[in-house]
Amino acid sequence: MKKIPLALLVEDEKALSSIISDTLEEVGFSILAAFDGVEGLKLFLKNRPDIVIADVMMPKMDGFEMVSKIRKADKNTPVLFLTARSSIGDLVSGFEIGANDYIRKPFKMQELIVRVKALLNRAVVCKEPNAVYKIGAYVFDSVSQTLILKNETDELSHLENEILKRLCLNINNIVDVQSILLDLWNDDSPYNLNSLHGFIHKLRKLLVKDDRVKIINERGIGYKLIVK
Repeated sequence: MKKIPLALLVEDEKALSSIISDTLEEVGFSILAAFDGVEGLKLFLKNRPDIVIADVMMPKMDGFEMVSKIRKADKNTPVLFLTARSSIGDLVSGFEIGANDYIRKPFKMQELIVRVKALLNRAVVCKEPNAVYKIGAYVFDSVSQTLILKNETDELSHLENEILKRLCLNINNIVDVQSILLDLWNDDSPYNLNSLHGFIHKLRKLLVKDDRVKIINERGIGYKLIVK
């Protein structure tokens, strides 16, 4: 029997919470709902859901603080933030504490469904002949979604993995931004471009321990992974 995915929804706006819950239940999810970060954290630790969907601005404990506490106990469960914020600084802050993706309010329910399902699709089927890439001193395994440096292993989110894989397949060559956005988001809107910038920022931080490895921004064109 196919397992029904359990989603933890933490959203203080009760009308929106009800709409999201009904929408996800219609497409096969089971929902746990909380209305503040304190309650959300308790439900997470008790029930260990398959995915967390959380507002950023909430009473008692905001989404950033809640997720930072979740990440101390669990590094892998995907987290999708719902937010009215759109600055690159806010996006980067969220990614640094462990978010996997953002969706900006107001949003269409179909977009939410697509993003949630993408985050749950962690068993990536690698179509390329090589699934493991050597990046300077790092070893990147695109199937297990890990980046390894000596005895240190960083687990990548689905989108981090897919972005880095595209850069590795085109090493020392530019990968144009629009192709990444259309491949991974099916939409090249400015908001998704900001999300991409946030993921690139996090990948740069993960690769910082080998100064031969750089992700270069070719402004207005795309990104290039360089290994000297």
